[in-house]
Amino acid sequence: MTRTREGKTEAERQLKLHVGLVCVAATVAATVAVHRLTLLDLSSDDLALSVALTSMAALGMAIKWRVRIRATVHAISWSETAIILSLSVAPTPLVVLTTGFGVAVALAVIKLSRLKAAFGVAKSMCLAAGAGTTLTILGWTNDLGNLTRAISMIAIAYAVIVVLDELLTLPVIARATGTGVGQLFRDDLGMRLTSAMARFVLIVITLLILRADPRLLLAVPPLVLSLHLLYSNRVKARTEQQAWQRLARTTDALNVVDLDEVLTTAVTQAAELFSADEVEIELRDGGRTVRGGAGGITYDGPSGEPDPVDGTVLPTPLEGHDRTVDVGVLRLRFRGAVELSEREQYTLRTFASALCTAVRNAQAYAELARVADEHAYAAAHDALTGLANRRHLLEQGTEQLSSRHADGVTALVLIDLNHFKEVNDTLGHAAGDQVLIQVAERLRAAAQGDDLVARLGGDEFAVLLRGLPAPAVAAHRAESLLSTLHEPFDLDGMRISVEASGGIAAAPATGGMAELLRRADVAMYQAKRAGQRTSTYAPTRDTADLGRLTLGGDLSRAVADHEFTVNFQPIVDLGSGVVIGAEALARWHHPTHGVIDPLRFLEAVERSGLLPAFAEAILDQALIAAGSWRDAGFDVPVAVNVSPRSLLDARFPGSVLARLRAHDLPPDRLVLELTETLTLSQLDVVDRVLSRLRDEGVRLALDDFGTGYSSLSLLSRIPVHELKIDRSFVAAMESSAEAAAVIRSTLDLGRSLDLTVVAEGVENEPQRRALWELGCVAGQGHLFARPTPAGTLLAALRRGSGGSPGVLAPPLHDSGSVIRLAPGRRTATRGRTDRHLPA
Repeated sequence: MTRTREGKTEAERQLKLHVGLVCVAATVAATVAVHRLTLLDLSSDDLALSVALTSMAALGMAIKWRVRIRATVHAISWSETAIILSLSVAPTPLVVLTTGFGVAVALAVIKLSRLKAAFGVAKSMCLAAGAGTTLTILGWTNDLGNLTRAISMIAIAYAVIVVLDELLTLPVIARATGTGVGQLFRDDLGMRLTSAMARFVLIVITLLILRADPRLLLAVPPLVLSLHLLYSNRVKARTEQQAWQRLARTTDALNVVDLDEVLTTAVTQAAELFSADEVEIELRDGGRTVRGGAGGITYDGPSGEPDPVDGTVLPTPLEGHDRTVDVGVLRLRFRGAVELSEREQYTLRTFASALCTAVRNAQAYAELARVADEHAYAAAHDALTGLANRRHLLEQGTEQLSSRHADGVTALVLIDLNHFKEVNDTLGHAAGDQVLIQVAERLRAAAQGDDLVARLGGDEFAVLLRGLPAPAVAAHRAESLLSTLHEPFDLDGMRISVEASGGIAAAPATGGMAELLRRADVAMYQAKRAGQRTSTYAPTRDTADLGRLTLGGDLSRAVADHEFTVNFQPIVDLGSGVVIGAEALARWHHPTHGVIDPLRFLEAVERSGLLPAFAEAILDQALIAAGSWRDAGFDVPVAVNVSPRSLLDARFPGSVLARLRAHDLPPDRLVLELTETLTLSQLDVVDRVLSRLRDEGVRLALDDFGTGYSSLSLLSRIPVHELKIDRSFVAAMESSAEAAAVIRSTLDLGRSLDLTVVAEGVENEPQRRALWELGCVAGQGHLFARPTPAGTLLAALRRGSGGSPGVLAPPLHDSGSVIRLAPGRRTATRGRTDRHLPA
């Protein structure tokens, strides 16, 4: 409000300054006119002429029509016509003075304010002086003998008056009304030009009358009056026509369904339509008020006490034609006293009725849109938890998979609560619902921005992961999601622990979202069967693979006929390139199908009851190879993967130790690689099995670290010596900050617990160097050697790199330039495509 008053004060100051300058110019013109008038030899006829000129000036000012702009009414007169006619018959000094006196008399009778009267007199004198000076320069001699020359001079002088009148008047109107000068100049420009031409025609006719017979001047006043009435009626008709056209355009503009757009249009258009300084709309529904002007909205917020205005406020109720509905009130604000004409009042009522209809339509549409949004939300979300439902998950997943330009990898984590039925049966369904709600809240909080968390029904949830840098990150993210469910839930004062299993699947090349969901479901049930918290889908372990079922019938023969063989992949010191271990990788040489990858037969072996015989055959071959290397001078430990099911067998440690004694190998020459599972961390029999093996000197390694159930509690229960970083993180470490962070944190953890850390899947020198610089001392991968038979590896050890036996890669540093304290011996790790190889 203070800013508005300051702006108004500044406008009034500029207005007074402009009027003052015009008055100064008029004073100068009057002084010059008086001085020049004393030099003229005036007669009694000139005195009578002065009276006539004064009367003509007064008449020209008195005959006018009025136009309202904002709160100011402006009058348009015939004074320019009177001035030109006076200059055609009298000297300029006399015309300047008689014009000023005549205009002053007319304005005194009208009783205008002092400021307006002063400006009217001064402007008229300046116009007379300007036109007279123009005629003097052109050589005007009050001679109408040469009519063409006279009319040409009069036309030029009249043009000067018209231009000068615009220059002097438009700034005054602009400052008084707050309207731009350019806008005022463009408004009704055609009408002003037509009016100017009509007055000039009248001037020419009058000059012709004077040239023919001065006595015919008696016909001029009726002619002027007739033209005035005719033009006034035309102006009035055109003004009303334009008003109705603006009203029609405005009501058409209100025909939109967005309430904000309706109110903005109404405020800005009403300011133009009614030439108001400010327009305010107050809505009863919602208590909202919108205020502004032709330039836009200045306030949009809750309704309160209307702002006080120095001037006039014209309120109009927003009601329908039948006046049964009242949605609010429309207020027109003017800075001065304003009284609307009958036509304007009718226009205002019509506009208010149209605005009422537009507001009601917009409100009805908003309500329909709200109801539609609620229905759409309900159709796509779970009513209990507010998460996306199965339908929404399938739609979003299908859209994601169908996008050819989708960034990153898309994966799905399917989560199922274990033993949730016991919660419902014991505590009731209401308690079960509270658990589901809290599970949903934790999953939603743990999800990232692009993730979509859904409840598929019952106790089954899903999280769609989008834009992953690498497939391996999905397993890490799944662990983060499931770890949020590890803490007990608070339920009416009780603390309830809820376990969950998760299945992870990356987007398939074919099959779409339905196939992705099926694969995640398969992986989830694999996690449940194995006692793991999470499991990643692998096609070779899919129970829907009929080909694997046929292989199951050949297992007994394969074990008896020694069809299972072992290849070995070396693990090297990353700095020196020296071989420090080897991992045993099982292969099945099938007589019909050829070499079969272990991922295709391991699950069948575990289910067949042949696991102990299979594990013993693999362990025998691994220990035989280690003994042959030792006899050749290479004391290289051998690592063998252990099935989680083997750890449930209390006889397993005795079998392992018996095989070590049979092959005369120290226990620390054998490393048993364990896969991270819930089984490893929760069952007492596993604790006893692992403790006995460690006590006997067998070394333990935790395989696939970072992709499974990784926690400090697991490491505290399982007395491992080594951690193995999964190859997926090594492959993604250069492009994924998340993968690099997993590697860095694993290395920090290994140093803190005095554990050796081995990186799998080292494929190139940049990876090797990056791992070495991070502090990783050991690694395996195709950079050094692919899995090969024991004899082939022994030949490679003898041959060495650069003639150095036992070295498979050139060192990263000169001999003796690096001193490193390593936390114990290093062990081997598995190859590029082999997983979960049981012993």
